[in-house]
Amino acid sequence: MKANWMAGLGVALIAALLAFPAVAQDAKKKEKPHGADEVKQDIADHRAMAEAHLNAAKCLESGKAEKQCLAQLAKDCKGLGIGKYCGMKHRH
Repeated sequence: MKANWMAGLGVALIAALLAFPAVAQDAKKKEKPHGADEVKQDIADHRAMAEAHLNAAKCLESGKAEKQCLAQLAKDCKGLGIGKYCGMKHRH
C-alpha cells in the first residue's frame, strides 16, 4: 500500500513539474497591445521584408544563381528577418 502511494506521489510530482513550463509560456503570450508607433513600425518592417523577398524572387526569375540572390536577400533583410532566409521557412 505504501509503495502505491509513493508511486502516485511521484507521478503527481512529475506532472506538476511538466506543467510549469506551459504556465510560463502562457504568461509570455499575454503581452500588452502595441501602441500606434509600434504598429507603424511593424507595418514598415513587414513592407521592407516583403520588398526584400520580392526582389529575391525577381533575382531568381532573372536567371541569377540562387546563392547570389540569397546573399542579396540576407543583405536586404539584415535586422528584419530571422535566420538565413529572412524569416521564411525554406522548403528545399
